[in-house]
Amino acid sequence: MILERALFTIKPELVGDFAAAFAQARKHIESAQGFRKLEMRHGLESPQTFLLLVWWATLDDHIKGFRDSDAFTQWRAILGPLFASPPAVEHYDAAL
Repeated sequence: MILERALFTIKPELVGDFAAAFAQARKHIESAQGFRKLEMRHGLESPQTFLLLVWWATLDDHIKGFRDSDAFTQWRAILGPLFASPPAVEHYDAAL
């Protein structure tokens, strides 16, 4: 299983809108092939940041399956306008 880590920095004036937007957008990830689970966490020291953790069956499920899909386009249309900068995304292998 692969863990995706995405760090979102949200425009300060839109932080209050992020939770509702994510609640609407998450269904697009959750319906993707290979999706296992996700968590979203709000930054304490930096309240304009949010940490998304998504567990995928394979890296291709995320990179080719989700990112190349209409679901990603819809997800990005909901959340993208809130981003202060592009998300920082990395992938991690199985736990040690």
